[in-house]
Amino acid sequence: MRALVCQSYSGPNGLKLEEVEMPKPSGNQILMKIEAAGIGYVDALMVAGKYQIKPKLPYVPGNEISGTIVSASETQGNLKVGQRILATSSSGGLAEFATVDTGNCVPIPDTFQFNAAAGFLVNYCTALYGFRYCGQLRPEENVLVLGGSGGVGLAAIDCAKALGARVIAAASTKEKRDACRKAGADFVLDYEKEDWRNDVRSILGSAPLDMVYDPVGGKYAEPSLRSLGPGGRFLVVGFASGEIPSFPANLTLLKRCSVIGVNWGGHIAQNPGTVKEVISQLMDWVIEGRIKPREGRVFKLEDAPLAMQQILERKAIGKVVVNPNN
Repeated sequence: MRALVCQSYSGPNGLKLEEVEMPKPSGNQILMKIEAAGIGYVDALMVAGKYQIKPKLPYVPGNEISGTIVSASETQGNLKVGQRILATSSSGGLAEFATVDTGNCVPIPDTFQFNAAAGFLVNYCTALYGFRYCGQLRPEENVLVLGGSGGVGLAAIDCAKALGARVIAAASTKEKRDACRKAGADFVLDYEKEDWRNDVRSILGSAPLDMVYDPVGGKYAEPSLRSLGPGGRFLVVGFASGEIPSFPANLTLLKRCSVIGVNWGGHIAQNPGTVKEVISQLMDWVIEGRIKPREGRVFKLEDAPLAMQQILERKAIGKVVVNPNN
């Protein structure tokens, strides 16, 4: 089968399309044909050796996948050959087939397209976990989503609206802000403007900013923290800008606000029971139409290095998807 292989930590351009041996399921695993693989900022950092986790070389990147089950034993419960699923794995997503532990597989309805499903789990679980479990977001509260047009940001907009919040989405270009509006943002603004905090105040009027959802970091973080109202919550989700911000501690004191780290992976490692609860809620919302996961740009397998480079350069809109078989 074809797979995109990382032989050295030389970045996206060092990935090579190769013919590799078909994986064989063992123990509590299924074999699936991959129809779509979602890739994100972490994938691009990992192939450059710049992420805290460094897989043993060589390896096939990609851990968010959707497709159909090719092989499953009769003891594997509700998972059957031919079934449509989305899944997570430690690696192996940028290939035509993969083996996945059954506990990491989620059946999906026929109405849930493979491209949208491939980028769904991590971004949407992080958003719902952040808003509900970390920030205790309430209906009618005001949320500022930074980097609103990326896969992480669009999932946050979708989930915040499902929870009844009013959403201000920040993005750097008109095309990106249009994508935020399409995803349901009530207001958009350009956070590359020097005085963009004035736009936040203009949008809110006399109402407070209750929460910031920040997957970007860098120069945007402190102005966002300063924009929070008393008792506000600042959710630290990631650092797509490549820069980890520092906050003056007196701001949290003066504003009586909270800075909260949103680490979905770390949380479920200690609290695995949360996974079923969060995914069940999200799948119910998908079926009910309360959230509408969207695919971003779709690439061929051989073009995945270009896709990763666009993510690193913050040119991507939505969750980037790779189709191994098309």
